[in-house]
Amino acid sequence: MSKYVPDIISHRWVIIASSRLSRPEETHSSSKQKRAKKKPCVFCENNENLSATEVFRIGKGKPNEPGWKVRVISNKYPITDYHEIVIHSPDHGKNIEDLSRQQVGNILLAYRERFRFYRKIGQVLIFCNNGEQAGASIEHSHSQIVVIPSQINLDTLAKEPTSNVVSDTPNFTSYCPDFSQWPYEVWIAPKDGTGKFADLTDIQVEEMADTLQKLIKQLRKIYADHRISHIPFAYNYYIYPGHNWYLRIIPRFVYRAGFELGTGLDVNIVDPSEAALELRGVESKIIGVLSKLKKKI
Repeated sequence: MSKYVPDIISHRWVIIASSRLSRPEETHSSSKQKRAKKKPCVFCENNENLSATEVFRIGKGKPNEPGWKVRVISNKYPITDYHEIVIHSPDHGKNIEDLSRQQVGNILLAYRERFRFYRKIGQVLIFCNNGEQAGASIEHSHSQIVVIPSQINLDTLAKEPTSNVVSDTPNFTSYCPDFSQWPYEVWIAPKDGTGKFADLTDIQVEEMADTLQKLIKQLRKIYADHRISHIPFAYNYYIYPGHNWYLRIIPRFVYRAGFELGTGLDVNIVDPSEAALELRGVESKIIGVLSKLKKKI
Protein backbone atom coordinates (compact mmCIF):
# COMPACT_ATOMS: atom_id res chain seq x y z
CA MET A 1 0.00 0.00 0.00
CA SER A 2 1.19 3.51 -0.80
CA LYS A 3 1.44 6.05 2.02
CA TYR A 4 0.45 9.70 1.48
CA VAL A 5 2.28 12.20 3.70
CA PRO A 6 1.16 15.87 3.70
CA ASP A 7 3.23 18.97 4.41
CA ILE A 8 1.09 20.99 6.83
CA ILE A 9 2.36 24.40 5.72
CA SER A 10 2.44 24.10 1.92
CA HIS A 11 -0.38 21.52 1.64
CA ARG A 12 1.79 19.49 -0.74
CA TRP A 13 1.88 15.72 -0.57
CA VAL A 14 4.60 13.08 -0.80
CA ILE A 15 3.89 9.45 -1.72
CA ILE A 16 5.99 6.87 0.11
CA ALA A 17 6.23 3.86 -2.26
CA SER A 18 9.14 1.73 -1.04
CA SER A 19 8.26 -1.12 -3.43
CA ARG A 20 9.69 1.02 -6.27
CA LEU A 21 13.19 0.14 -5.03
CA SER A 22 12.75 -3.37 -6.41
CA ARG A 23 11.89 -2.41 -9.99
CA PRO A 24 14.27 -3.58 -12.74
CA GLU A 25 16.71 -1.11 -14.32
CA GLU A 26 17.81 -1.02 -17.96
CA THR A 27 20.05 1.94 -18.74
CA HIS A 28 22.09 2.84 -21.80
CA SER A 29 25.44 2.33 -20.07
CA SER A 30 27.41 -0.46 -21.72
CA SER A 31 28.03 -2.55 -18.61
CA LYS A 32 24.39 -2.62 -17.61
CA GLN A 33 23.32 -3.22 -21.20
CA LYS A 34 25.44 -6.33 -21.37
CA ARG A 35 23.80 -7.67 -18.25
CA ALA A 36 20.35 -6.72 -19.56
CA LYS A 37 20.90 -8.64 -22.81
CA LYS A 38 21.02 -11.87 -20.85
CA LYS A 39 17.43 -11.33 -19.75
CA PRO A 40 14.46 -11.26 -22.14
CA CYS A 41 12.40 -8.07 -22.28
CA VAL A 42 9.24 -8.57 -20.22
CA PHE A 43 7.34 -6.16 -22.51
CA CYS A 44 8.08 -7.96 -25.80
CA GLU A 45 5.58 -10.18 -27.57
CA ASN A 46 5.88 -13.89 -26.67
CA ASN A 47 7.13 -12.93 -23.20
CA GLU A 48 3.67 -12.22 -21.83
CA ASN A 49 4.13 -14.87 -19.13
CA LEU A 50 7.02 -12.84 -17.67
CA SER A 51 5.00 -9.69 -17.03
CA ALA A 52 2.30 -8.82 -14.53
CA THR A 53 -1.39 -9.52 -15.09
CA GLU A 54 -2.90 -8.13 -18.28
CA VAL A 55 -5.95 -5.92 -17.69
CA PHE A 56 -6.66 -4.58 -21.20
CA ARG A 57 -5.49 -4.93 -24.79
CA ILE A 58 -6.09 -3.63 -28.28
CA GLY A 59 -5.64 -6.36 -30.85
CA LYS A 60 -6.30 -10.07 -31.16
CA GLY A 61 -5.58 -12.94 -28.82
CA LYS A 62 -6.43 -13.87 -25.26
CA PRO A 63 -5.06 -12.11 -22.18
CA ASN A 64 -1.39 -12.87 -21.49
CA GLU A 65 -0.93 -14.34 -24.98
CA PRO A 66 0.55 -12.92 -28.26
CA GLY A 67 -1.56 -11.09 -30.85
CA TRP A 68 -1.87 -7.72 -29.16
CA LYS A 69 -1.17 -4.27 -30.63
CA VAL A 70 -1.25 -2.36 -27.34
CA ARG A 71 -1.15 -4.14 -24.01
CA VAL A 72 -2.00 -2.80 -20.55
CA ILE A 73 -0.70 -4.63 -17.48
CA SER A 74 -0.70 -3.97 -13.76
CA ASN A 75 2.53 -2.53 -12.39
CA LYS A 76 4.51 -4.87 -10.13
CA TYR A 77 6.15 -1.89 -8.46
CA PRO A 78 3.29 0.61 -8.02
CA ILE A 79 3.49 4.23 -6.96
CA THR A 80 -0.19 4.30 -6.03
CA ASP A 81 -2.74 1.60 -5.24
CA TYR A 82 -3.95 1.66 -8.87
CA HIS A 83 -0.97 1.73 -11.24
CA GLU A 84 -0.80 0.28 -14.76
CA ILE A 85 1.70 0.10 -17.61
CA VAL A 86 0.70 0.69 -21.23
CA ILE A 87 3.06 -1.18 -23.60
CA HIS A 88 3.04 0.85 -26.80
CA SER A 89 3.70 -1.96 -29.30
CA PRO A 90 5.20 -5.45 -29.60
CA ASP A 91 8.26 -3.90 -31.31
CA HIS A 92 11.08 -3.46 -28.82
CA GLY A 93 13.04 -0.95 -30.88
CA LYS A 94 10.30 1.57 -31.80
CA ASN A 95 9.23 4.61 -29.83
CA ILE A 96 6.14 6.72 -30.51
CA GLU A 97 7.95 8.77 -33.16
CA ASP A 98 8.85 5.55 -35.03
CA LEU A 99 5.45 3.83 -35.02
CA SER A 100 2.66 4.16 -37.57
CA ARG A 101 0.10 6.87 -36.92
CA GLN A 102 -2.55 4.17 -36.52
CA GLN A 103 -0.49 2.54 -33.78
CA VAL A 104 -0.10 5.86 -31.96
CA GLY A 105 -3.87 6.16 -32.21
CA ASN A 106 -4.19 2.73 -30.60
CA ILE A 107 -2.07 3.93 -27.69
CA LEU A 108 -4.33 6.93 -27.13
CA LEU A 109 -7.41 4.72 -27.40
CA ALA A 110 -5.98 2.53 -24.64
CA TYR A 111 -5.39 5.65 -22.54
CA ARG A 112 -8.97 6.77 -23.06
CA GLU A 113 -10.50 3.41 -22.17
CA ARG A 114 -8.47 3.03 -18.97
CA PHE A 115 -9.26 6.65 -18.03
CA ARG A 116 -12.95 5.86 -18.43
CA PHE A 117 -12.53 2.72 -16.32
CA TYR A 118 -11.01 4.63 -13.38
CA ARG A 119 -12.61 8.07 -13.66
CA LYS A 120 -15.04 7.49 -10.74
CA ILE A 121 -12.34 6.07 -8.46
CA GLY A 122 -9.96 9.04 -8.38
CA GLN A 123 -7.76 11.38 -10.39
CA VAL A 124 -6.38 9.55 -13.43
CA LEU A 125 -2.90 10.68 -14.46
CA ILE A 126 -1.40 9.30 -17.69
CA PHE A 127 2.31 9.89 -18.26
CA CYS A 128 5.22 8.69 -20.37
CA ASN A 129 8.93 8.62 -19.50
CA ASN A 130 10.92 8.03 -22.68
CA GLY A 131 14.65 7.63 -22.19
CA GLU A 132 16.89 7.24 -19.16
CA GLN A 133 17.13 10.99 -18.51
CA ALA A 134 13.31 11.12 -18.45
CA GLY A 135 13.13 8.43 -15.77
CA ALA A 136 12.46 5.28 -17.83
CA SER A 137 13.75 2.10 -16.20
CA ILE A 138 12.90 -0.21 -19.14
CA GLU A 139 13.85 0.61 -22.73
CA HIS A 140 10.79 -0.92 -24.43
CA SER A 141 8.48 2.02 -25.20
CA HIS A 142 5.70 2.31 -22.64
CA SER A 143 3.73 4.75 -20.55
CA GLN A 144 1.92 4.57 -17.24
CA ILE A 145 -1.46 5.23 -15.66
CA VAL A 146 -1.86 6.01 -11.97
CA VAL A 147 -4.99 6.79 -9.96
CA ILE A 148 -4.61 9.29 -7.13
CA PRO A 149 -7.31 9.74 -4.45
CA SER A 150 -9.60 12.69 -5.16
CA GLN A 151 -8.79 14.37 -1.83
CA ILE A 152 -5.08 14.71 -2.71
CA ASN A 153 -4.15 18.17 -3.99
CA LEU A 154 -2.11 17.81 -7.18
CA ASP A 155 0.55 20.43 -7.84
CA THR A 156 -0.16 20.24 -11.57
CA LEU A 157 -0.26 23.30 -13.79
CA ALA A 158 -3.66 24.52 -14.93
CA LYS A 159 -4.02 24.96 -18.68
CA GLU A 160 -1.81 27.81 -19.90
CA PRO A 161 -3.23 30.44 -22.29
CA THR A 162 -2.67 29.71 -25.98
CA SER A 163 0.36 31.53 -27.40
CA ASN A 164 3.20 30.76 -29.81
CA VAL A 165 1.06 28.38 -31.87
CA VAL A 166 2.84 25.48 -33.54
CA SER A 167 -0.09 23.79 -35.29
CA ASP A 168 -3.84 24.13 -35.58
CA THR A 169 -6.22 21.28 -36.45
CA PRO A 170 -10.03 21.16 -36.34
CA ASN A 171 -10.09 20.03 -32.69
CA PHE A 172 -6.64 20.77 -31.23
CA THR A 173 -4.04 23.50 -30.93
CA SER A 174 -0.41 22.79 -30.15
CA TYR A 175 1.64 25.66 -28.74
CA CYS A 176 4.63 26.68 -26.62
CA PRO A 177 3.19 28.60 -23.65
CA ASP A 178 4.89 31.83 -22.57
CA PHE A 179 5.22 30.11 -19.19
CA SER A 180 7.29 27.25 -20.64
CA GLN A 181 9.58 25.86 -17.95
CA TRP A 182 11.68 23.68 -20.28
CA PRO A 183 13.41 24.35 -23.62
CA TYR A 184 11.05 23.40 -26.49
CA GLU A 185 8.23 22.46 -24.13
CA VAL A 186 5.03 22.08 -26.17
CA TRP A 187 1.39 21.52 -25.25
CA ILE A 188 -1.55 19.98 -27.10
CA ALA A 189 -4.94 21.27 -25.98
CA PRO A 190 -8.47 20.68 -27.27
CA LYS A 191 -10.29 23.72 -28.58
CA ASP A 192 -13.34 22.69 -26.56
CA GLY A 193 -11.91 22.62 -23.03
CA THR A 194 -15.09 21.67 -21.20
CA GLY A 195 -14.56 17.92 -20.79
CA LYS A 196 -11.86 15.50 -19.72
CA PHE A 197 -9.53 13.41 -21.85
CA ALA A 198 -11.86 10.43 -21.45
CA ASP A 199 -14.56 12.29 -23.40
CA LEU A 200 -12.65 12.24 -26.71
CA THR A 201 -14.31 10.64 -29.73
CA ASP A 202 -12.51 8.11 -31.93
CA ILE A 203 -12.03 10.76 -34.63
CA GLN A 204 -10.53 13.18 -32.12
CA VAL A 205 -8.19 10.47 -30.86
CA GLU A 206 -6.87 9.90 -34.40
CA GLU A 207 -6.38 13.63 -34.93
CA MET A 208 -4.55 14.00 -31.62
CA ALA A 209 -2.33 10.98 -32.36
CA ASP A 210 -1.18 12.61 -35.58
CA THR A 211 -0.33 15.86 -33.78
CA LEU A 212 1.50 14.10 -30.95
CA GLN A 213 3.66 12.04 -33.27
CA LYS A 214 4.55 14.99 -35.51
CA LEU A 215 5.64 17.05 -32.53
CA ILE A 216 7.88 14.33 -31.10
CA LYS A 217 9.44 13.75 -34.52
CA GLN A 218 10.18 17.46 -34.82
CA LEU A 219 11.65 17.54 -31.31
CA ARG A 220 13.99 14.70 -32.24
CA LYS A 221 15.05 16.62 -35.37
CA ILE A 222 15.72 19.77 -33.34
CA TYR A 223 17.76 17.70 -30.88
CA ALA A 224 19.83 16.22 -33.71
CA ASP A 225 20.34 19.58 -35.47
CA HIS A 226 21.74 21.45 -32.50
CA ARG A 227 22.22 19.73 -29.19
CA ILE A 228 21.92 21.96 -26.17
CA SER A 229 23.79 19.40 -24.04
CA HIS A 230 25.23 15.89 -24.23
CA ILE A 231 22.09 14.34 -22.75
CA PRO A 232 20.67 11.55 -24.98
CA PHE A 233 17.30 12.36 -26.59
CA ALA A 234 14.57 11.87 -24.02
CA TYR A 235 11.20 13.32 -23.17
CA ASN A 236 8.25 13.13 -20.80
CA TYR A 237 4.63 13.83 -21.44
CA TYR A 238 1.54 13.70 -19.30
CA ILE A 239 -2.19 14.27 -19.69
CA TYR A 240 -3.82 16.61 -17.21
CA PRO A 241 -6.40 14.57 -15.25
CA GLY A 242 -9.10 17.21 -14.83
CA HIS A 243 -11.37 19.42 -16.89
CA ASN A 244 -9.88 21.86 -19.39
CA TRP A 245 -7.20 19.24 -19.98
CA TYR A 246 -4.05 19.26 -22.08
CA LEU A 247 -1.14 17.01 -23.01
CA ARG A 248 2.23 18.51 -22.05
CA ILE A 249 5.45 17.34 -23.74
CA ILE A 250 8.68 18.10 -21.87
CA PRO A 251 11.87 17.39 -23.86
CA ARG A 252 14.79 16.59 -21.53
CA PHE A 253 17.45 18.63 -23.31
CA VAL A 254 18.92 20.06 -20.08
CA TYR A 255 19.51 19.06 -16.45
CA ARG A 256 17.86 20.76 -13.52
CA ALA A 257 20.47 22.05 -11.07
CA GLY A 258 20.80 23.56 -7.60
CA PHE A 259 19.30 26.97 -8.43
CA GLU A 260 16.06 25.45 -9.71
CA LEU A 261 15.86 22.91 -6.90
CA GLY A 262 16.66 25.48 -4.22
CA THR A 263 14.36 28.27 -5.38
CA GLY A 264 11.55 26.52 -7.21
CA LEU A 265 12.24 28.89 -10.14
CA ASP A 266 12.78 27.37 -13.58
CA VAL A 267 15.37 28.72 -16.01
CA ASN A 268 14.38 28.26 -19.66
CA ILE A 269 17.28 28.95 -22.05
CA VAL A 270 15.08 28.92 -25.20
CA ASP A 271 12.48 31.61 -25.83
CA PRO A 272 9.07 29.89 -26.29
CA SER A 273 8.30 32.05 -29.34
CA GLU A 274 11.49 30.82 -31.03
CA ALA A 275 10.79 27.25 -29.92
CA ALA A 276 7.39 27.43 -31.62
CA LEU A 277 8.99 28.60 -34.87
CA GLU A 278 11.45 25.71 -34.83
CA LEU A 279 8.71 23.23 -34.08
CA ARG A 280 6.87 24.61 -37.11
CA GLY A 281 9.97 23.87 -39.18
CA VAL A 282 11.40 27.37 -39.48
CA GLU A 283 15.19 27.18 -39.81
CA SER A 284 17.28 28.45 -36.90
CA LYS A 285 19.13 30.93 -39.17
CA ILE A 286 15.84 32.65 -39.99
CA ILE A 287 14.90 32.64 -36.31
CA GLY A 288 18.17 34.43 -35.54
CA VAL A 289 17.38 37.15 -38.08
CA LEU A 290 13.83 37.52 -36.73
CA SER A 291 15.19 37.84 -33.20
CA LYS A 292 17.52 40.67 -34.25
CA LEU A 293 14.68 42.45 -36.03
CA LYS A 294 12.47 42.11 -32.95
CA LYS A 295 15.14 43.83 -30.80
CA LYS A 296 15.32 46.77 -33.20
CA ILE A 297 11.58 47.39 -33.17
